[in-house]
Amino acid sequence: METIKLGLIDDHNLFREGIKSLLKKMLGITLVLEAVSGKDLLAQLNNVVPDVILLDLEMEDMNGVDATLKLQERYPDLKIIILTMHKEERMISYLMEVGANGYLLKDTNQEELETAIRSTYEKGFYFNSFVSEALLKGLKHKTTKPPAIGKDYHLTSRELEVLEGITHEFTTSEIAEQLFLSVRTIEGHRKNLMNKLGVKNTAGLIVKAVKEEIISV
Repeated sequence: METIKLGLIDDHNLFREGIKSLLKKMLGITLVLEAVSGKDLLAQLNNVVPDVILLDLEMEDMNGVDATLKLQERYPDLKIIILTMHKEERMISYLMEVGANGYLLKDTNQEELETAIRSTYEKGFYFNSFVSEALLKGLKHKTTKPPAIGKDYHLTSRELEVLEGITHEFTTSEIAEQLFLSVRTIEGHRKNLMNKLGVKNTAGLIVKAVKEEIISV
């Protein structure tokens, strides 16, 4: 099992201690960075860059939205799970589009927290039922006309197949096996899809694909 390097950013000491106690029970997940603010996080990233971070949305010196935007500029491969009490649909969809990979409410349990970390690390995103419903409410417009496959993004049939696999939460290896292609080829298609749709990561790719009605879910 690969070790997942995790970062935890929250300005409430008691909450951080609670999360840390849960992390100790998770095999293969190691806390390598702990920060109390967005600015603190950016400073520490000069020394160590985690695979995944749990990022609080509300912090005094730099909120989670601003931190996400800066992280995408400087560390585009860093995967971000927003951890908050905010349930606003517009906030969820916006953060997914600008670079967040997952969105968890702070009342989540240990099992879901671990699932979210592992899924984000392995697949590039984590959408639970609450987030999926919020995204669909905000992004999927009711229409009587069928969606235009590929729209104006000039997606190839192979790219659409890869996109379909991604939205069904298959890993890169699983998609490669299903399409009889190499993992490297699938990664190439994934990068092409993100470039064509103008998104930052896999989570944003799914959101944009639903929003533009390229795929149906």
